[in-house]
Amino acid sequence: MDVPLPHLDRPFDYLVPEALDADARPGVRVKVRFAGQLVDGWLLERVAESDHPKLAYLEKVVSPVPVLSPEVARLARAVADRYAGSLADVLRLAVPPRHARAEKTATAAEVAAAPATGPAPEPAAGPVSGPPVTAGPVSGPPVGTVGEGAAGAAGLSVDPRGWRDYPAGPALLRALAEGRPARAVWSALPGEDWADRYADAVAATVAGGRGAVVVVADGRDLDRLDAALTAVLGPGRHVRLTAADGPARRYRAFLAARRGEAPVVIGTRAAMFAPVARLGLVAVWDDGDDLHAEPRAPYPHAREVLLTRAHLTDAGALVGGYARTAEAQLLVETGWAREVVADRATVRARMPAMAPTGDDPQLARDPGAASARLPSLAWTTARDALRADLPVLVQVPRRGYLPSVACAECRVPARCPHCAGPLALPSAQGTPACRWCGRVAAAYACPECGGRRLRASVTGARRTAEELGRAFPGVPVRTSGREEVLATVPGGAGLVIATPGAEPVAEGGYGAVLLLDSWALLTRADLRAGEEALRRWLAGAALARAGAAGGRVVVVADGALAPVQALLRWDAAWFAARELAERRELGFPPAVRMASVTGVAEAVADLLAGARLPEGAEVLGPVPAEEGRERMLVRVPRSRAGALAVALHAAAGQRSARKAAEPVRLQVDPLSLF
Repeated sequence: MDVPLPHLDRPFDYLVPEALDADARPGVRVKVRFAGQLVDGWLLERVAESDHPKLAYLEKVVSPVPVLSPEVARLARAVADRYAGSLADVLRLAVPPRHARAEKTATAAEVAAAPATGPAPEPAAGPVSGPPVTAGPVSGPPVGTVGEGAAGAAGLSVDPRGWRDYPAGPALLRALAEGRPARAVWSALPGEDWADRYADAVAATVAGGRGAVVVVADGRDLDRLDAALTAVLGPGRHVRLTAADGPARRYRAFLAARRGEAPVVIGTRAAMFAPVARLGLVAVWDDGDDLHAEPRAPYPHAREVLLTRAHLTDAGALVGGYARTAEAQLLVETGWAREVVADRATVRARMPAMAPTGDDPQLARDPGAASARLPSLAWTTARDALRADLPVLVQVPRRGYLPSVACAECRVPARCPHCAGPLALPSAQGTPACRWCGRVAAAYACPECGGRRLRASVTGARRTAEELGRAFPGVPVRTSGREEVLATVPGGAGLVIATPGAEPVAEGGYGAVLLLDSWALLTRADLRAGEEALRRWLAGAALARAGAAGGRVVVVADGALAPVQALLRWDAAWFAARELAERRELGFPPAVRMASVTGVAEAVADLLAGARLPEGAEVLGPVPAEEGRERMLVRVPRSRAGALAVALHAAAGQRSARKAAEPVRLQVDPLSLF
């Protein structure tokens, strides 16, 4: 039933009246009477008998279209269990709201072609004229199937040439074409057209007679992938699912996928549950982007949903990006996936010339480089590119980054000596305290340099495109950010000021890319600060020309820092391995499983008191949260992750059963821990 109460997260049996027998098939939306109210629900299975002696009747079949496939229902249950959530919450994410006008496009023949699952209806004694309905395990085939005729269309060929720069690339395509569950973590080369490479992988999967689901972070990436797939597969071979397309268009695309009209579904995170028959590949691009994290309960991440789906369906998986997350590195180190990377000679040939402004030679020539927002090296690099009639990209962090506390001597982020959480200063003269466990760190000493002075990290000057325009008079200046995001810019001389994630593609590539205000990224109070900074830098640097063609990248940062080193060498895999090793040592995700419990103090304490946490669970906090609430963190080894989710969900069910007034938000592996 579609009710947001954890203690009702279980199956319920109802009798099917004779009048609804034909329409009451697994996967349809229904209405049932519960506790005196008419509530929505999902019909999951038809069975001949029930263990319950007295049952109510099904009130209504909302629509005869079985929108919930057995595979997606099974996936939704697994996702709910992983994130300590309820099946109803996940199904709201998995199936878009019904749009009656769009649904009418389904013909009677298409509806009739969907076979009912479970045993055939049997005569029942008394007034019961059909078998009962149960919300138990889902079984039976999906509505549509993608077979050899639908997927392996005549004339569809797979061109592996785009993957030949990666030694394991052609083998990946062969495995997908042969229907084998190849799992890969791909590090894209500078200047790589990632959309074309994903289209190649999808084409190989479709040529093998199976379907694919590809998830990207935003609409701009979706448009690129849409165009690449149309060029490779031809029109009408894929559908796109995104909430930005509006309710009617999204629901029509969902129904087309559910009926098996196209073997491929692409989209933003709304597509992670897309109903694709004979699934052969799930793929996500740039899994470190925070847009992949669902902001609604139970807060699943698109990458984790897709990997769970690959496991349940024995499908292939592709996790790609210019950067690599610690979660993707864990897949490689555990052997679940194989890395697909280019050799170092190819990387060096494809990457632009890289230079930091904070290394010793630059400081000798320009003593102000360490503190200047646009040091002389960055200025001369931009000037030379503009003189060569090439565009220049200037990446500046968007507003909204909160200052964090760092060592005043070496600028290393300050962490709690007890739990390694971030330290914060309540005021300019206050004593630093941990934002996780709340402990005061009055005698803090930097583990890197021994310094005892702390400072609030600078967020970067909010200088605008007009100021850079004054530095380069007569040069056209374009901005790409929150108000307007540009997709492309011409290849001639010009300045493009863009926030991370909004960088347009320049015709022929940028002659210079300037990465400014690096400390605003590196010193954020965030577990992923270094990883996120590198991800944003690599995304911007990937748009530059190769060094042999005059492309240069300048990062305003100290070249000795690990994220900067990874950028200069274009070695995201090295940084991801280093990051994962550090998180193992400190006890951070993904090396451990961590849950966040947020609410008013009494409600948080009540839930944790009733939770039968697994052995070895470590409770950190409380620390203040937004709107006067507080937050507790629970940390367990990965081997006890399932037990932690079960314990928290059961405790939430106990509170909802006794109608506790104050809500508590549960998040497993939240994107931000600070």
